[in-house]
Amino acid sequence: MVDRLASMSDAQMKTLQLGLDWFPERAGGLPRYYYDLLQAAPSHFEARGLVLGSDNVARETQGRVQAFAAASDSLPKRMLGIRRAFGQVVREQDPDLIVSHFALFTLPVLDRIDRPLVVHFHGPWAGEGAVEGASSLGYLVKKGVEQAVYRRGRLFIVLSQAFGDLLHRQYGVPERNIRVIPGGVDFARFDIAESRGEARARLGWPTDRPIMLAVRRLVRRMGLDVLIEAMRTVVQRHPDALLLIAGRGPLQNELAARIEALGLGRNVELIGFLPDEHLPLAYRAADLSVVPTLALEGFGLIALESLAAGTPAVVTPVGGLPEIVRPLSDHLVFESSQAGAIAERLIALLGSPLAPSASSCRAFAQANAWPNIVGRIADAYREALL
Repeated sequence: MVDRLASMSDAQMKTLQLGLDWFPERAGGLPRYYYDLLQAAPSHFEARGLVLGSDNVARETQGRVQAFAAASDSLPKRMLGIRRAFGQVVREQDPDLIVSHFALFTLPVLDRIDRPLVVHFHGPWAGEGAVEGASSLGYLVKKGVEQAVYRRGRLFIVLSQAFGDLLHRQYGVPERNIRVIPGGVDFARFDIAESRGEARARLGWPTDRPIMLAVRRLVRRMGLDVLIEAMRTVVQRHPDALLLIAGRGPLQNELAARIEALGLGRNVELIGFLPDEHLPLAYRAADLSVVPTLALEGFGLIALESLAAGTPAVVTPVGGLPEIVRPLSDHLVFESSQAGAIAERLIALLGSPLAPSASSCRAFAQANAWPNIVGRIADAYREALL
């Protein structure tokens, strides 16, 4: 280990990053974080990566990231794929550090890891499945996978203190091994030139109505059914208010039926999947973005992206969400995750001076731009090598 540390005085630290999906091909918070981290990495450390994806991954990254299997492959094929690709990259790169972003695809190579392992804890995989109705057997299997990997971790990076506490409490990771480093935002990408009116015109959105935007996967723990319920009260005070829900997921039909049953067809729309390239315009076009999560939200990158676009993000007091926005304004955190509390705060924020200005939102988000965050991650990686 002393030899490795000495060699880094003349060369960058080398890391092998074990991910999940390749972001441009599959959306999600973890793939987005992984993609942005590897984009920002070269200024601080060398990063090779292994992910699920197509042959395009290696072409797009000039070989820095490789797909060890396709997302559609069977689980055994994926597990064999990561094992084979891991051995090849270790021989080629001889990394100083192995970095895990997803326990399932680290488990097959645990016996081959002979150098420090850093774990980016993006959330309790087993717990998230349980919230969405997974079987008790599925929960136990996933928890066993996580615990096997986490026992080998030397240092853990979490996105919020809330998830640091969860990692310590539920997985027994010592607090001394946990580092809280928030997620980064591609600030320049979201700080676009268009005004709110220009953004709405480009998207074909109404220009004369207050608009709230929720970009969420349509699953139970995201709280969209509660947000829709809250809109019944919101429209009594703001009849022209429009909530746009962007995303896909298994609850789509159920949410559509609920909107119709509540007579909210004019005020709530499910607009489906919003392409990544449209997100900056969509955030800029909205008066507010809303994150109504009910459980297990470790960070909530969408709130930070909204702020970078100059649009206040109002969040439930769940997980790490308050840690993102409360330093900017207490008014951006709902009193609770219940429909009444959500409705009360949205009514107060719409068209009032309570919400922070666009310039305040952007300045706040800029502190979490990736160039600042990746330096802190690099420091944690070096600490793991000591």
